[in-house]
Amino acid sequence: MPTPDLSSLGVPSGGPVTRPVLPLHGVTILAVEDSRFASDALRLMCQHSGARMRRADSLGQARRHLAVWRPDVVIVDLGLPDGEGTDLIRELTCPPGFSPAILATSGDTDLVPRALAAGAAAFLAKPLHSLVEFQSTILGLFPGAPRAMTDAATPDLPDRLALTDDLAHAALLLAEPSQTVPRSYLTRFLAGIARSTGDRALAQAALRAAAGEEGLPALAALVQARLAAAPGPFTPG
Repeated sequence: MPTPDLSSLGVPSGGPVTRPVLPLHGVTILAVEDSRFASDALRLMCQHSGARMRRADSLGQARRHLAVWRPDVVIVDLGLPDGEGTDLIRELTCPPGFSPAILATSGDTDLVPRALAAGAAAFLAKPLHSLVEFQSTILGLFPGAPRAMTDAATPDLPDRLALTDDLAHAALLLAEPSQTVPRSYLTRFLAGIARSTGDRALAQAALRAAAGEEGLPALAALVQARLAAAPGPFTPG
């Protein structure tokens, strides 16, 4: 079989084919993120960039990870089921001890000043769409070690089953007594899902429920309607 001409790809004909080193090759990341859909988006960003990622879905789980593992970067969602992400950011940026590079993430950009005041080095706004923006933000945490970024604008879409899992989780929380699950956390969680999926009806329902408990039944009904449509395509309303 004749040797293919690889000169158009920058590889000498007959020479070995080598894969380019991805921009975040060797970087380890802990994503502290309660949404499976959002964490799947982060996983795809890491996969396309060469980084290795673990996920923690709460402050408690993140602390258990960090007791035995030293990632290069910790990406902290600011709204978590067992507290505020800023608490973990303060812990990780308070010497002495292990001090990774810290990124805060949220769909609410009004929280940027609070995150930076807690010690975050930068802020990633959700939903994440640009692979280049993700890579440049991570690379900006390591001055003196620049690496070329990929040309890809957007990786694959997150797993839609992860979205169904998030909605099922929210439905369980809505069935709990209000004193068990803070309404502020629940409505922020669903507002984040709505932003990530472009679901304006869900966003509006979450906003009304955040303003008063009387909005919770309508929010619960809408979540159930979204679940009833699964596992088919999720159509934003």
